[in-house]
Amino acid sequence: MTAAGFVPTRSRVRRPLGRATAFASVAFLAAALGACTSTLAEFPAAVGGLPAGTPERQATPVAYPAVHDIPPPRDTTVLTADEQKKAAADLTAARDQQVKRAGTRD
Repeated sequence: MTAAGFVPTRSRVRRPLGRATAFASVAFLAAALGACTSTLAEFPAAVGGLPAGTPERQATPVAYPAVHDIPPPRDTTVLTADEQKKAAADLTAARDQQVKRAGTRD
C-alpha cells in the first residue's frame, strides 16, 4: 500500500489493451466476412446463398429509366367555371350514392 491507501492494480493497464484487441478482432472479422460475400451464390440457401432455381444474371445489364428527362408540356387546359361546377356535382352525387349504399350518414 502507498501512503494514501491506494494499491495500483493491473486491471487498469489491461483495459485499453483489451478494448484495442476487441476492436481489432471485430475489424478483422468484418473484413474477412466482407471478402466472402461475392461467393454467396455457391452456398446453399440455408446458409445464405441463392435459392435453387434462381435464374442466371443477364449478360448485359438492364438500362435505367430516364429519370431526369423533362416530360413534354401538357396539352390540357384549365377547367372552365361550368366544368368545375359539373365536376363538383358529379363528385357530390358519387359520394351520396356510396353513403346510400353503405347505409351510414355522417
